[in-house]
Amino acid sequence: MPAKVEPTSLLPGLSPAAGKPLIARFDGGQLSSDGGLLALREVEQRLGLAERLAACIDDPRASERVRHGLADILRFRMLMIAAGYEDGNDADCLRHDPVFKLALNQLPDAAALCSQPTILRLENLPDLRALLRMARAMVGLYCASFRRVPRRIVLDLDDTFDAVHGEQQLRLFNAYYDEYGFQPIVVFDGEGRPVAAMLRPARRPSGAEARAFLRRLVRGIRSHWPRVEILVRADSHYCAPEVLDFCRAEGLDFVLGVAATSTLRRHVEALEQSTAARRAAIPGTDKLRRYKEFYDGAGSWSRVERIIARVEAGAQGTDTRFVVTNLGGGTARRIYEDLYCQRGQAENHIKAWRLHLAADRFGACPKPCSKASANQLRLMLHTGAYWRLWSLRSLMPKRSTWRAVQFDTLRLRLVKIATRVVALKSRVMLHLPSACPNQAILRLALQRLPRLTC
Repeated sequence: MPAKVEPTSLLPGLSPAAGKPLIARFDGGQLSSDGGLLALREVEQRLGLAERLAACIDDPRASERVRHGLADILRFRMLMIAAGYEDGNDADCLRHDPVFKLALNQLPDAAALCSQPTILRLENLPDLRALLRMARAMVGLYCASFRRVPRRIVLDLDDTFDAVHGEQQLRLFNAYYDEYGFQPIVVFDGEGRPVAAMLRPARRPSGAEARAFLRRLVRGIRSHWPRVEILVRADSHYCAPEVLDFCRAEGLDFVLGVAATSTLRRHVEALEQSTAARRAAIPGTDKLRRYKEFYDGAGSWSRVERIIARVEAGAQGTDTRFVVTNLGGGTARRIYEDLYCQRGQAENHIKAWRLHLAADRFGACPKPCSKASANQLRLMLHTGAYWRLWSLRSLMPKRSTWRAVQFDTLRLRLVKIATRVVALKSRVMLHLPSACPNQAILRLALQRLPRLTC
C-alpha cells in the first residue's frame, strides 16, 4: 500500500479576495525569500573572507570524513547574518534553501548544508592563537580593500556595552548600565570600513590594555603599509598616559577627548564668562561657540600636550569640552569640528553593526555556548557580515541615496527578493518577481562588481 502524503496545513485567517477564498500553504518547493544573496555571493568571492578565516583554524577532523569544510561553514554563517538570520538555530531550515545552496556553490538538489550543531562546534573550535591569526586576517582584508596604498588613514576607537545573559566567560557587572555584559573595543576607519573588534569585560579600558590593543593593531597595519600615516581618534576613555606615549613613540597622530578637570577649567574660566555675556548681548542667538588652545598636562603625563577647549554658551548654560592632540597645524576650530567631531560617525557604524547585524547577540546559558573564545569568533562573523553589506553599498553611485542607505534597508530592498529556482540539465534558472521595484539598482550593483577591490 503506497504511503499517504499529507499536505502542509493551510495558513489560517486569510479573508477572501474578490469573492474567492485564499488557499495558502508552504508547499512551493524550490523557492527562496533571499534571492539577493547571490549578489552577496559575488561580493564574498572577491573578498575571500571565509577562506582567510578558515586558513587560521586548525581542523582536527579526519579529512576523508569531512562533509562541510571550515570555509563553507563560515561562509554559510556570515551569509545568514547578512540576510538577517542572526539566530544559529535558523540554519536547520535554511540549510535546505536553494539560494543559500547556490551561494555556497552547490546545486539546489544537492545535499543539505551544515546544521546548527555543526556551526556551534566550529564556534567553539578556535583557541587564542587561532583567534589572533584571524584578527590579523581581518586587518589584512582591510588593507586589501584599497585600490592603492593610502597616504593617511583614520582609525576611530570606541567601546560599546552589550548586555549578556547566563554564565558567560568575561562577563562583568557594570554599575552604570545596571547589567552584566561585555564592552568590546571596536575600530572603524574614517570611511566606515571595519578594522578590528575585541571582546572584553564591561569596564572602561585601562591605559595598558588600550596600549596593548593599539600595538597589535598598528603592527598588523604596518606589516602591509610600513609608511602609512595613522590618525587615532577616540573619546576620553583612551586618553591615558600609556596611549599618549605609545602614539608619540610610534609616530601616530592623535585627537583624543579629555575629561574636564579643575586644572583645565582654570584655563577657560574667563572665556566661559565672556562667551555667556556675549551671547546674552546678542538678541536671538541660540548658541555661541568659541575656542581656545593652550599647553598643559595631567600629573601622570610624561609631557605637556596641545589642548583645545570648545566653549558653548546656550539657554541651559555653558558647556565646555576638551581635546588633546599632537597635530601641529590647523586652527582649534578646524581640529575640533572637522577632525574630532567626525568621530561621531563611528557611533553610527557601531549602531549598524549592532542593530542591523545583531553583533551584540552572544551565546546563552548552555556552557558550550558561553566560552569567551566562541563569543570572540561571533564578533568576527558579524564583522564579516558587515563587510559584505558595506562592500555591496560601496558599489552604489556616490551621489545617490543608496550610497548612504542603512544596512537594514539595503537588506530589505536588495536581499529579500522572492526567487523561484529551476535546475535544468545545463543551467540553473532564477525567476525573480517582475514587479520588483529595485531591479535597476541591483543590476547596476552587479555590473559594478569588477570595481570591488580585495
